[in-house]
Amino acid sequence: MVVEVALGASPLDKFLSSKSITAGSTAVLVQDLATGKSLVAHNADQPLLPASIMKTVTIAGLLQEKGPDERFHTYVYADGPIKGNAIEGDLLIVGGGDPTLGANCAPESADIAEEIIATLRHKGITRVNGDIRVDTSLYTGPACPPSWVAGDLNEAYGTGCHALNFRRNASGSRAVKNPESVFLSYLSSRLRGAGISISGTTKVGREGLQNTEESTELLDHVSDIYAEVMRSCMMRSDNLFAENLLRTFALARGKEGSTEAGAAEMLDYWKGAGIPTKGVTLIDGSGLSRSNRVTADFINGILRALGDNEEYASFMPLAGQEGTLSEFLKGTALDAYVAMKTGSMKGIQCYAGYKLDEEFAPTHSIVIIMNDIGPRGAARRAAEDLLLGIFAN
Repeated sequence: MVVEVALGASPLDKFLSSKSITAGSTAVLVQDLATGKSLVAHNADQPLLPASIMKTVTIAGLLQEKGPDERFHTYVYADGPIKGNAIEGDLLIVGGGDPTLGANCAPESADIAEEIIATLRHKGITRVNGDIRVDTSLYTGPACPPSWVAGDLNEAYGTGCHALNFRRNASGSRAVKNPESVFLSYLSSRLRGAGISISGTTKVGREGLQNTEESTELLDHVSDIYAEVMRSCMMRSDNLFAENLLRTFALARGKEGSTEAGAAEMLDYWKGAGIPTKGVTLIDGSGLSRSNRVTADFINGILRALGDNEEYASFMPLAGQEGTLSEFLKGTALDAYVAMKTGSMKGIQCYAGYKLDEEFAPTHSIVIIMNDIGPRGAARRAAEDLLLGIFAN
C-alpha cells in the first residue's frame, strides 16, 4: 500500500505516514520546557512498550531520591577475633549491590582483591582459620524478573542482579548465574598467591556476621559516585546497572531490595510527584521486560521534572557523538544538540531526552515511542526527519 502525503504536510504527518511506522502503536510528544507548549503530540496517553528508555525513569527516580554523590559500599570483615597473624574465624564480604565491582567498563573500580590483600598485610595477617564467605542478604527476590524472556537470560545483557556482582556477571557474551562463586574463586586464588592461607572453604549465603562482638571491619570498598554509574548506564544502556539502581531506590525508600519492590515504589514515587501514571506498568528498571508499559505523557512528565537538572541531561548520549546515539542525526543541524536515551527491541524503537541549546542546557523534552515498527533503519530515519522538521527553525 502506498501512503500519500499531502504537499506541505506537517513533520508529524510525514513521520506517521512512513512505511516503517504503525501510527496506532506510536506515541510522540515534544514540549517547550519553558512554556509547556506541545510542538507535536500524538497518542500521548497510550500505554506502549518502552524498551530501554525505562532507564530514564529509574535513574531519574534515584537521582531525585539520593542525589548524584552517593556511592556503593562493599564491606569486608574479620568475622572472629584477630590473634597474632590469624583471623580466628571467617573472612566475610558483604555484597552492597555495586554493579561496577570488577567491571571492564566505566566507571573504573579498584580491584577489591588487591585492597583486601593490602589490608591484611598491613595488619600482619597471613592466615584465615575459617571460611571465606559472601553475604547476599541486601537483595531479595529472584535475580531476574520472571517476565524476562527466557532467551535473554543466557545473554550478557540479560544477566541477573545480585547483592554481590562481579565482572558484570558475564563471561564474554554469556550471563553468569553465580557471580558470587566466581568472585570467591578469584579472591581465594589471589589470597593464596599473596601467601595468605585459608583453612576452610568458600560459601555464599545470607548469614552475615556470626561473631558480632569480636568482628572487625577490615575494608570499605567504595564505588565511584552514583552520577558516574548512572552516566555509564545510560551511555552503554547497561541492564545490570539499571536493575541495581532500581533495587537501590527501593532500599533508599525503606523497602526490601527486590525488583518488585523497586518497581512498585518507583511508580508510587512518580505518582506522588504529580506525574501522570494512568496506564503505566513498571516491572523492572532496565526495560528488558516486555510487560512494562509507559505513556509519552509519563516519560515527558519525568523529563520536565528534571528539565533544569543539567547533570541528568548529561547522562544521555549526544546525537551524532556518543554511545547508542553516535550515528543518529550525525552531520545534521541537530548533531550534538539533542541528548536522548534510546530503546530498542524486536519491533520496538524509542527515544526519550532533550533538545539542547548552545550551552547544552535542555530547552525541549522529546519522547518518541514506536511499537510494531517495520525495518529499524527506516524507523530511525523517520524519527530523525521528524526532529529535523520540528526544529528546522
